[in-house]
Amino acid sequence: MPRFIAFFPTSMAAARALIFLALIAVAIQAGPARAEQPNIVILLADDLGYGDVTYNPHHDEHAKTPNIDRLARDGVIMNQGYVTAPNCAPTRAALMTGRYQQRFGFYAPSDSRAGIPTDEIMIPAVIGDAGYTSGVFGKWHLGYAPEDNPIEKGFDTFYGFLGHGGHDYFDLAAPAPGESVHHAIRRGHEVIDDEGYLTRRITEEAIDFIKQNKGRPFFAYVGYNAPHTPLQAPDEYIARYNTGDKDRDTYLAMVEIMDEGIGEIIDTLQAEGLYENTLIFFLSDNGGAAANRATNDPLRAFKQHMYEGGIHVPFVVVWPNELEAGTQSEVPVTCMDIFGTAAAVAGVEVPNDRPIDGKDLLPAARGEVDRLHDQLFWSQSQNDREHWAVRVGDLKRVTNRGQAGLFDLSVDMAEQNDLIAGAPESAAELESLYRSWRSGMEDPLGQELRHRDRHPVATEYRDASFLEWRRENGERW
Repeated sequence: MPRFIAFFPTSMAAARALIFLALIAVAIQAGPARAEQPNIVILLADDLGYGDVTYNPHHDEHAKTPNIDRLARDGVIMNQGYVTAPNCAPTRAALMTGRYQQRFGFYAPSDSRAGIPTDEIMIPAVIGDAGYTSGVFGKWHLGYAPEDNPIEKGFDTFYGFLGHGGHDYFDLAAPAPGESVHHAIRRGHEVIDDEGYLTRRITEEAIDFIKQNKGRPFFAYVGYNAPHTPLQAPDEYIARYNTGDKDRDTYLAMVEIMDEGIGEIIDTLQAEGLYENTLIFFLSDNGGAAANRATNDPLRAFKQHMYEGGIHVPFVVVWPNELEAGTQSEVPVTCMDIFGTAAAVAGVEVPNDRPIDGKDLLPAARGEVDRLHDQLFWSQSQNDREHWAVRVGDLKRVTNRGQAGLFDLSVDMAEQNDLIAGAPESAAELESLYRSWRSGMEDPLGQELRHRDRHPVATEYRDASFLEWRRENGERW
């Protein structure tokens, strides 16, 4: 029969000490306690070149990104970081839903005219159940109709513009009716007059949101449109560069101002005592664009291409409380994984009524796994236009604007040595995987908008005839 020894403390101090020791023993038996929910911040650049961040050893000598480098020193550089498309809107659709955007027919930027289907679930709607308040600041590009507004998608706060592509950086006044309506600056649903340099305004609004919500977990999606065209920056910043190409000088000035904003966000998080328990993702929405004079060294090609230069992007993950600073990962990850990671750290389940392609990438960032995805797919193939890629392990099969190739990325990240002629069976196997995956995807959302007998496709989304066409067809604006 077990023996029990009674111990009676002789003072209150002794009693408190005994209780404290007992609590420690319980904690040890129970294992480590779950960390407090982290804040979540996404810092998304637009058309930023892989070779234009200075933590990249191949960076251009003129580039200056000291604050992005701060993130790289404080977190994990994901050297195999990808987006799901070589251009912006499809990438943003995948990031927000955790799904291949082709699952709901979002193949190309033009599909943003139709918006994301209302039954798709975005990050703020998932983590809102865990008490998060959410704000989006900057470029949206996921639909223009009232029901496509971020406020209707689960965000509590929105400052920015709904429209396609870029935005004038200096002219932030509300446009006249029927002119540039997609590019109006909005606060929530309301069109507002604003002034300032847009990159700075995005930063300021994000910082205000952080300060206002520092007492509870928050999700801030900071969708910079820099350094997307138009190439515009204050003269005093442009004068700091002398590359011999005025457009390149302006681009680098735009990157510098965005980098300053990122530094101000970091400083705010630190000043408010939030930085250590904030999970930060920094990445670009696609590879650098030739049009804005970006560099993607050592990767091949640019935005709009299925080569690495179009889809392989700067990608850093920071969470000082949980991730080892100054480390790197070679595990391929993708923008879709932000969805799964956000759900995991918030302590909620991802939706189980649909395929969720994104994973929790923290095991990869911690070095606990050497693979997160068995395959990665890319596709903007529509009708007879072949534009796709698939990666399995280190092998990548690509058809870029009809030109086929096979590359071993472990030794040829620049995709200079095409193996397709010497390895036809491997090429055929990867193509078969792609065809099978593609057959399960939906038709393009905006396909009906491209039927010329219904509406001539406008190259600019400012085209008033497109608005008139939508009104005539009974669609809400």
